[in-house]
Amino acid sequence: MRIALLTEGGYPYARGEGGAWCDRLVRGLGHHDFDVYALSRSSRTEAGGRVEPPPHVRLVRAERLWGEPPAAARGTARGTGRSTGHGSAHGGGRTVRRARRAAFLRHYTDFAVALAGGAALSANGGRAADGGLEGRARADRFAAGLYGLAEVAAQYGALPELLRGEDALAVLESACRAPGVRPLLGDIVVTELLTAAALLERQLRPLSAPWYGPAELGAADVCHAVSGGPAALPGLLAKRFSGTPLIVTEYTVRVREALLAHRAAGLAPAVRALLGDYQRLLAGETYRQAALVTPGSTHVRRWQERTGARRERMRTVHPGIDAARFARAGEAAEAAAPAAPADPTLAWVGRVAPAKDLIALLHAFRAIRREEPRARLRIFHLPDTDERSTAYLGHCRTLAAQLFPYEAAGPHAVGESPVVFEEVGSPGAPELADAYTAGDVVLLSSSAEGFPLSVVEAMFCGRATVSTDVGAVREVIGGTGLVVPPRNPKALAAAALDLLRGPERAARLGAAARERALTLFTVGRCVDAFRESYLEVVAHHPVRRESLWDAAGDPRPFTAPPESVSPTRLAPTPAPAVRVPPAAAAVAEEPALAVAPGGGQR
Repeated sequence: MRIALLTEGGYPYARGEGGAWCDRLVRGLGHHDFDVYALSRSSRTEAGGRVEPPPHVRLVRAERLWGEPPAAARGTARGTGRSTGHGSAHGGGRTVRRARRAAFLRHYTDFAVALAGGAALSANGGRAADGGLEGRARADRFAAGLYGLAEVAAQYGALPELLRGEDALAVLESACRAPGVRPLLGDIVVTELLTAAALLERQLRPLSAPWYGPAELGAADVCHAVSGGPAALPGLLAKRFSGTPLIVTEYTVRVREALLAHRAAGLAPAVRALLGDYQRLLAGETYRQAALVTPGSTHVRRWQERTGARRERMRTVHPGIDAARFARAGEAAEAAAPAAPADPTLAWVGRVAPAKDLIALLHAFRAIRREEPRARLRIFHLPDTDERSTAYLGHCRTLAAQLFPYEAAGPHAVGESPVVFEEVGSPGAPELADAYTAGDVVLLSSSAEGFPLSVVEAMFCGRATVSTDVGAVREVIGGTGLVVPPRNPKALAAAALDLLRGPERAARLGAAARERALTLFTVGRCVDAFRESYLEVVAHHPVRRESLWDAAGDPRPFTAPPESVSPTRLAPTPAPAVRVPPAAAAVAEEPALAVAPGGGQR
């Protein structure tokens, strides 16, 4: 089987868990062929380098959602290599430009009206009660505009220039000032229109990618997009123009992530409204067209259902995490006898960001110190990825120094703080498992979270956890840890004190957590689920190949019948028959897995 893997900000770039789980999936399905189509969100994505793909990855294509568009997208029609006639003085060039402009205006008007949601009539004349477009009519208008723009890119090229041109600005402004739109959009100014048009051009850049020929996405048996955002655009076009079925996997809510990113970037409210509606409409179209949607948790599943995903086409697949990295720590936790710690230690592990709410963690630890003066807090953070994380980490260090001044046991002893900040990979925690085992209890203090990777890794290490009730935390933990409300330092402190003072209870919870993690969140379970999903989707949604009959209704000579296409790659020579015990055979059938370098998003 040939699988087109569509990524955004992840694989094959060596940054975060978004790339690591894809690498484990690809290596676990070595009997299939993979083509990787990667979108990079920023220069930082490419700066981290790439993971070396295994041999069965046939090709890797990359496109940027930042910077200037590629020259090919600006000047030539996709897949044809012919000039678009831009700048030509002869009559044929003028004819091409007029046809291109007319087609662009027609489709971009549909696109912009759908984004603004004004009172313009839909194709069937439907209106909402408030005068705006009905939900389904708006979605249909958006889809018509989106696929029409893809056809403009395929036939004429130069779509990025058109999306940033004066015609696009005029259409977008007209749609925002139409009757029935929100007052927020009706007051949009020119600078905000310019910003929105530039950002929309970057989001729509995959429409101009040279990936849709019969030798690339048109030859894939299935497209697998790892988000409902721009990564799904190539899959939508492959389904529409080649009939290739689409699978969409999301371990976080892409729409919500985009909205938070727009707010963090300081975009104007009108710009955020346009981009937010684009993300919602794109996600809805992706879910409607997908043959299968695989959320990583029930939390994500609920968001997807609200955005338009159909239950009968959904299957929850938890992300696969490499348990071997934490096997030694988990076995040691099981073998250790529960005892009250001499120096009660709490551990926090993850990537520093405002959503992790380390401020609440420090205030909770202050309450813990009043009850347990010997308690210590060790904060293990992954390497900083941007200036915002660095600034937030500095702010937390300053607050910790104010709340917990240096203390010394005597007049001749060196003072030290009960709160220590350490980077994973330093002598205090050379491996990620060492960070989790450094604490008697592991804490998660986030105010917002998707899939809590750090909690799962702590469970693999056999550690009891106290977590805030955000995202998929409750679903992941089950009954194997304590859950408290977010932004409540008192509740977080009380739960942590209960486990520090009850080592037997903490040990029981840690053992139960490890068993749950080994049952639900291993790489093997994830790979098996996707192997079954690929086969099921291809069986029910076969790709349209060349017809066995010609236009006259006569059979084509030398046409390969469907029976000649094998869904898997067969070995050239059969292996010799060897008698293997049943237990050993079960182990031998497990796929060989590898781990991508770099830590995950925790």
